[in-house]
Amino acid sequence: MDFRIATYNVHRCRGMDRRVLPRRIAEVLGPLQADVIALQEVLGAGPKGPGQDQELGAALGMGWVMGSTRMVRGRLYGNVIMSRFPIDHHTQYDLTWKKRTPRGCQRVDIQLGRHTIHVYNVHLGVGLRERQYQAKRLGHFIGQDGIHGPKIVLGDFNEWGRGFATIELTQVLKSLDLRAFLKRRRTYPGLFPVLHLDHIFYDGRVEVINVQIPRTRQSLIASDHLPLVADIRVEFSYH
Repeated sequence: MDFRIATYNVHRCRGMDRRVLPRRIAEVLGPLQADVIALQEVLGAGPKGPGQDQELGAALGMGWVMGSTRMVRGRLYGNVIMSRFPIDHHTQYDLTWKKRTPRGCQRVDIQLGRHTIHVYNVHLGVGLRERQYQAKRLGHFIGQDGIHGPKIVLGDFNEWGRGFATIELTQVLKSLDLRAFLKRRRTYPGLFPVLHLDHIFYDGRVEVINVQIPRTRQSLIASDHLPLVADIRVEFSYH
């Protein structure tokens, strides 16, 4: 089965022009026609009403689940996975290191017909020792027994070279090498990208067919990251 997956740090839907416009994020994501989207830095529901997760889900016509890591001004805040396929299961792993900003990874099990694919949405910290701890912990969660079938791990790793996270995760996963697909591989900051912080890893009978980093007038200003999009082909064993 072929499908399209994307990861996008939406920066609370706050653009490079400092305007908070969830609809602009939806206008960036809509044309991508992704089947599964991993979002980071999303403001969820609070006392004053629904959050950006609901607004984006409604605008894109996708189901979603949120994995909040903390409260921001009375509202949930964290990661969101959106999907056009049924979400069968959702869980969250705590990646917080010491007294640093709470971080997490959410996992959803998505139903593709009678098969399941596991998608992990990650947002790691900015400190070196922090990421070293988080990468080891994440590798442990991903390698847990009982989680069978193809796995895709994607998100904002706050790592632009071969650092702790990449070294740790490539022991249990394959890493998407953007150099095989793109000349311009930088995703941060949005308006003038100079760093490549967003990554995709995978395991199982997974093949990456195509990769793109959309550079449109909207995407360059809608957030402080650009979305990273990949066309994936997954083969399942039939018995």
